[in-house]
Amino acid sequence: MTNVLLQTNFQDLKLARRGKVRDVYEVGDNLLIVTTDRVSAFDVVLPSGIPGKGKVLTGISLYWFDRVADIIDNHVVATNVDDYPEVLRKYRSELEGRSMLVKKAKPLPIECIVRGYLSGSGWKEYQKSRTVCSIPLPDGLVASSRLDQPLFTPSTKAEEGHDINISFAETEKIVGADVAAKVRDTALAVYSKARALAEQKGIIIADTKMEMGFFDGSLILIDELLTPDSSRFWSIKDYAPGKSQDSYDKQIVRDYLLTLDWNQQYPGPELPEEIVRKTAARYEEILGILTK
Repeated sequence: MTNVLLQTNFQDLKLARRGKVRDVYEVGDNLLIVTTDRVSAFDVVLPSGIPGKGKVLTGISLYWFDRVADIIDNHVVATNVDDYPEVLRKYRSELEGRSMLVKKAKPLPIECIVRGYLSGSGWKEYQKSRTVCSIPLPDGLVASSRLDQPLFTPSTKAEEGHDINISFAETEKIVGADVAAKVRDTALAVYSKARALAEQKGIIIADTKMEMGFFDGSLILIDELLTPDSSRFWSIKDYAPGKSQDSYDKQIVRDYLLTLDWNQQYPGPELPEEIVRKTAARYEEILGILTK
């Protein structure tokens, strides 16, 4: 497959870690994050990539980092290869448009999740107990209902498998009451501003997951922000409560995989060209809508 970056191999740089999508390198006092075109489903990285996906995720993250900078700072040091240290410039073709030189922050051991609509695991829990992450909600809500007040519903960070939703009280035990309150208030402020901006462009941000860390004693945003890999984006025009919504993300991949006789264990199957093409177009579409 052409124009797909599945993995970097910068032999003169120290690889800090390789995630499902991102390769992270040590570069002096900073880190280099390279967002590849890898795609995962059901916690398995698939052998096929989605052309341009890494550039879409990077472009959307940078757009949102800039828009919410009045609420919280972020980890970005530079995004233009010309501004990178000399040692990186020979990798220009792999880095251009899909990389960030960032601060070495100390990540919080929780995922910061905000839900503005009832979907995913939140909807499943609500059907059983009329709660989301132990937060009581009124009767009568349906799938994809808009919540009057967005909810901060943190989770653990799992090295493998799924993260586990935790209560705010458990969050306070993990990071301390003061940090937990600041993280909650900041996450809700970021979501609320982003939701209002997205709605002006015809997009609902149903929920999102963001990461924060500390750098020089200050709380900052790290990793990615409000991308199709970390958020559910729905079209306002097509929105209809009472059912699941069509998302601007890799749902096309998930739906295809569910038609296969696959046990959702490594290794995953190759994706047909048509599924790859449709998914790439979906990512490009949401990039265009949000950043135009």
